[in-house]
Amino acid sequence: MNSNIISYVLDTSVIVEYIDEESPYRDKIENLFRRIATGKIRAYITTTTLSEVLYVATRIYQEASSPNPNEDALNFVKWLIKYPGVKIVNVDFRISLLAGELRKRMKISLIDCYVIATAKVLNSRPLFLRLEREMRRYINILKLYNIEFLVSEG
Repeated sequence: MNSNIISYVLDTSVIVEYIDEESPYRDKIENLFRRIATGKIRAYITTTTLSEVLYVATRIYQEASSPNPNEDALNFVKWLIKYPGVKIVNVDFRISLLAGELRKRMKISLIDCYVIATAKVLNSRPLFLRLEREMRRYINILKLYNIEFLVSEG
C-alpha cells in the first residue's frame, strides 16, 4: 500500500456538492473526484452517510425541478458507490461507540460524528466541505481528529 496516498472519509456536504453544477466550489469538487478516480486519494463513505446523501440529493433534485427527483437521487448514489477509488464502509461496533462518545462531547450531527469516528478507526481524515456553524465551538476537539475542510473560511 502506498503510504503517500491521503485517505479521507467524505461527509455528505462534500458529496452532494458534486450535483450542483453552479457551485462556487465546482473546481475543487471536480479536482477532488478526479484525484479519487486516479488513485491519488482514497475515499471512504459510510453507509450512514449514503442514507443522508440519498435524502439530501432528493431535496436538491426537487429544488432543481427534476421530473423524478427520487430516481435521480438513487441514480446518483448508485453512481457514487461504483465510482473508482470510493470504498463503502459498514459502520461497525467500534465506529458506533466512538460516534456516540463524540456526540456526547459535541452537539453536532450524529452523521458527522460517524464520519469523524470512521476516519479515526481507518486512520484517515474526515473531510467536510467547510466548517459548519455548529462545529465552530468544538474546533479544538475536531483538530484532534485531523478534520479537514475542502473550502477554508475567508
